[in-house]
Formats: sequence, C-alpha cells, structure tokens
Amino acid sequence: MLKYQKSEIPMMKRRSLAGNCGVGVFVIALVTVLVAFATPSWLVSDYRITGAKLDRLGLWTHCFRSLPDVNDDYQRRFFVGCRWVYDPFTTGYDEIRGFLIPPFMVATQFFFTLCAIAVILAMIMVLFFFLCAGPDQKFFVKLIRAIGFLNMGACISGAIGVIVFAVFGNKDKWMPEHANNWFGWSFILACIGVVACGIASSLFFTETHVQARKRRQLKESQTRFQIDSETKA
Repeated sequence: MLKYQKSEIPMMKRRSLAGNCGVGVFVIALVTVLVAFATPSWLVSDYRITGAKLDRLGLWTHCFRSLPDVNDDYQRRFFVGCRWVYDPFTTGYDEIRGFLIPPFMVATQFFFTLCAIAVILAMIMVLFFFLCAGPDQKFFVKLIRAIGFLNMGACISGAIGVIVFAVFGNKDKWMPEHANNWFGWSFILACIGVVACGIASSLFFTETHVQARKRRQLKESQTRFQIDSETKA
C-alpha cells in the first residue's frame, strides 16, 4: 500500500495589510464625516469682530448674534442664537428660509447626506468584515468590493457637497459681512472625511484584488494536490 505525505496548502490570511489599513482609514472617514454632518461650524465669523451678525452655521443649524429679518424693511425683527434651519416655532424664521437655504445649500445638504448614509452603510459592512467574515466564506470578496464601492460613492457625493459649498458658501449677498467669515472646522473635517473615503475605497479595492488572487491560488493548490494524490494512489 502506497503511503504519501500531504502537500502543504497555503493558508489564506483573514486580512492583508491593505485591508487593515482600509479599516483604519475608514474609521477616520466615519468620524470626520458624521461629526461634520452634525456640527454647525461650516462657516464661522471672525471671532475678533465684536459686532458681527453671524456666529456660525452648519448644514442644519444656524447661529446668529443679531441677524435682521431680510423681509423687514424697517429692521424691527432680529434673530439671535442657534436654531435648526427648519425651526417651526420661531416667528418669522420660516419666512427667511429661502434666504437661509439657497439652492446651493440644498445641493450641499443633499450630497453630503448621501455621503453620510453611504458611510453608515459601509460601517455596518466593515464591522462584519472586521469581526465576522473570513476568506473561507463565498461572499467575502464581494463584501470587500461592496465596501469599496460604498466608500467611492461617499467620496464622490461628499466631494460634490464640499466643492459646492466652497464655491458659493462665502459669496457676497448671502451671509452678512462675508469678508469677515471663514470656513470653519466642520467644513475642514468634511474635506478630510471625503479624502479619507477615497483612500479607504482604494485600499478596499486593493484588498479585493489580493483576496481574489489568494482564492485563485488556493484553488490551484487544491487542484494540484488532488492530481498528485490520484497519481500516487
């Protein structure tokens, strides 16, 4: 009776360096995008200007020190403090909503919301990729590819949002004293998050290629092992 020794079949690592780096960069993207999405510092007034009418504003919240009602020719009504842009309780606030949320702001809200949604969906998949899924599962490569596409979508939509805001957010005839207004830290985080989404996308696509190649190599090794076993028998 013939005896033979099993050939060594290469073991597939759960994640390569690209996958581990992709998870790390994605965490940065997740935090920065969601913080930027929720915080009201996309545009801020120069803190050195004591009489500034604008304090700061974000996608969903505006903070004013003393903003006159643009519809009141006699300027008897002023808005002070922070309010949700769709605040239904402040008298006259709904009447200036068209001024507070011009078309470019609606576009920024829309595209950055798509970015935030894509990042949240990717977070669920990344958790599954990091904690549960492994190379032995058939959908593993498809899962990584889906994460890559979600990050790419978040990068593209987020980039459109921040570019639109960068072009129109500090133009004259919108927020008062535009020359004394700056892009705030929320906007900077949004830009960092968009870039991080793009980097994470490329890393996950690299991981997809690596895992697909390892799977092909494993199948070839198994095929050769079966042929050698049949020949020795």
